[in-house]
Amino acid sequence: MDLIETLRPYQQRIDQILESTLSNRDESLKTLYAAMRYVTLAAGKRMRPLLVYSTADALQLDLKLVDTSAVAIELIHAYSLVHDDLPAMDDDDLRRGQPSCHKAYDEATAILVGDALQALAFETLAQDQTTLLNADTRLQLIQILASASGANGMVGGQIMDLAAVGQQLEIDQLSTMHQHKTGQLIQACISMPAVCAPHLTDNERYTLHSLGETIGLAFQIRDDILDQISDTATLGKPQGSDSNKDKSTYVSLLGLDEAQNRCNKLHAKALDCLSQCKLSDSSLRLLVDFIVSRNR
Repeated sequence: MDLIETLRPYQQRIDQILESTLSNRDESLKTLYAAMRYVTLAAGKRMRPLLVYSTADALQLDLKLVDTSAVAIELIHAYSLVHDDLPAMDDDDLRRGQPSCHKAYDEATAILVGDALQALAFETLAQDQTTLLNADTRLQLIQILASASGANGMVGGQIMDLAAVGQQLEIDQLSTMHQHKTGQLIQACISMPAVCAPHLTDNERYTLHSLGETIGLAFQIRDDILDQISDTATLGKPQGSDSNKDKSTYVSLLGLDEAQNRCNKLHAKALDCLSQCKLSDSSLRLLVDFIVSRNR
């Protein structure tokens, strides 16, 4: 299978649904929706929705079952980027190759854009109109996403990150931080389709959970490697931004070679999880390979 050809339908699907989700008919909210569209529809990898769709496809699910999950996760991710870039947080002026939201608009608008995107994510899950998912399943999906994005997930990881600026973390502390800040939302991309697959055994669900944890950590290590070896034009955000802010990274703690070695080991573990679930020939395998070898 070719990665680009395999993932293109997923990319087109999520872009079309996001476009519809972010449409606005209220002239008084014109600026807000323009800013929401600016940050969400900007050219990006759409890695998280692609993971949702690839997992659903691997589990032989109708993609309609996971449309709202894919959209909701991308909205949460977009909101997190807007807030991360704010001067009070990471203070980055560039995102996805264009000015950050607070630079293109202003700080107040950026804060409200993040708030609106987060609320819209849960509204989207709650109002799923496909009738393919019952209320109990939708409630489980909401719970997974809320847990992954809140104090015990992404937000908790962000506060750990801010508190660690200028400090030399131990590797276990760094892993814990990134499991919260980055890993749990990526894990949700695997867990949410699994909730929609009642045919899975308990062992398969456990293995998919482990897969989500593994690729979430591998994703962050690769990010740290790229922050060291890539450039701003390729990344679409400032190269070296973490090291410039005196943050601990896998590269700063382990060195470039050992960070890559750790990423390779996580890749092998992820492939073993796929094999256990008999998903080695799926598009999900292609995406897992891409996560640990991507250049942006």
